Amino acid sequence: MMTIKRNELRSRAAVRGGVLAGTVIALTSLVGCSSRTPDDPQASRPHNLTLTRAQQQSIRVVTVEPGQYRTGLTTAGVVDFDHNRANAVLAPFSGPVTRVLVTLGQHVASRQAMAMVASPDFTSAVGAYRKALIVAAAADAVAANDRALYASEAISERENADAQAAAVGADAERSAALQALVALHMDPKTIANVRAGKPLAFGEGVIRAPIAGTVVEKSIAPGQTLSAGSTPCFTIADTSSMWVMAQVFGDDIARVRVGDAASVDPGDGVHPLAGTITNVAAVIDPDTRSVAARVSVRNPDGVLKKQMYVQVHIQSHEERMGLLIPVSAVLRNDENLPFVYVVASDGSYARRPVTLGSRVGDRFVIPDGLHAGDKVVADGGIFLHFIETQ
Repeated sequence: MMTIKRNELRSRAAVRGGVLAGTVIALTSLVGCSSRTPDDPQASRPHNLTLTRAQQQSIRVVTVEPGQYRTGLTTAGVVDFDHNRANAVLAPFSGPVTRVLVTLGQHVASRQAMAMVASPDFTSAVGAYRKALIVAAAADAVAANDRALYASEAISERENADAQAAAVGADAERSAALQALVALHMDPKTIANVRAGKPLAFGEGVIRAPIAGTVVEKSIAPGQTLSAGSTPCFTIADTSSMWVMAQVFGDDIARVRVGDAASVDPGDGVHPLAGTITNVAAVIDPDTRSVAARVSVRNPDGVLKKQMYVQVHIQSHEERMGLLIPVSAVLRNDENLPFVYVVASDGSYARRPVTLGSRVGDRFVIPDGLHAGDKVVADGGIFLHFIETQ
C-alpha cells in the first residue's frame, strides 16, 4: 500500500511539472523576443516586439505625415454684460424719489419713464428756460428794430452792433437752458408746453431709460434722496449680446488672437454658443497669472447670465504645419511620460518616447520624437504594452 501511494504522488508531481513547463513555454512564445532570464538586468528594459499574423489583426498602424492644423484650447470663463450695450443710469437731478415705475428684469424702451423725483433742480431748470425764452425774444426784437433803424441811418453803427451782440448772447443762454432740460430727461412734449407758457405740475422730474434693454439692476426706492450725477439708480443692458471673459494661461497667451473663433458651453445640456474673440488684454492678472480674452457671444434666448461660469473653447484661425498622430496612439510609462510604438524596419514594434504638443481634436501635435514616414501603432498599443510587460 505504501508503495502504491508513493507511485501515485510521483505521477501527480510529474503531471504538474509538465503543465508548468508547458505554461512557461507558451508565455515565452507569446512574448517571443528575448532569451534573457529574470535575473538579467537587461530584462526590464524596453525591447522590440514581434507579433504573429493573427496578433497583427488586433492593431492598426498609421503613417506619420506633415499636416495643417489650427491650435485650440479649452479654459474657464465668466459671463459679463456687453459694455457697449449696457448703461448705468445715474440720478440726473437731486431730490427724493416719489415713484419707481419699473421692476427688476423688466424690458424697457428707449426714453421710457422709470422713476419720478420731486426735484428742485427740475423746477429751477424750467424757470431758467422760461426766463431765457423771454429775454431772448426781447433781445431778438430789439436787434431786428435796430437793424431797421441803422439801415435808415437813425442810429449809429455801434448802437446796432451792441443790439445784435445782445441778441446773440440771449439766444445762446436760451439754448443752454434748453439743453439743461434735456439733460434732466424732460420729454419733448413737456418742453413744448414750457415754451408755450403752459403751467406744469409741481416739479417732478422723470428718470428715463437712455437705451432699450432689460433692467438688470435697480438701486433706488420711493423716499430715497438722490444726489445729481452721483447716485446710481438703474442699470439697463441689452442681453441679446454678452461678453465672456476667458482666462488664458502660459504659452497659450501667444496663440490667442483677436478674430479667433470660440464656443461657449454653459453646461447643463445647453447647446454651445458661437462667439468671436474681440479683445485680448495687455495686462496679466496678478492674482491668477492669466490674461483675459474677451469673447463676444450672441445670447438671443437669454441663456447666459452675468457672473455665470462657463467653459470656453478657442480655435485659432492661424494655420500651422506639423506632425500629428491619433490620441489613441499615445501611452504613458511608469513615470507618466508619453511614448508610442513604432514599426521598425524589420517589422517588429519598438517603444519610442515622444514630446506632446497641442491637442487638435482627436490628435496630438508631436514636436519631437517622430519623423515623417514613421509608422505608428494607432490602435492596439495597449495590447503591445501588455505583451511587453509580461
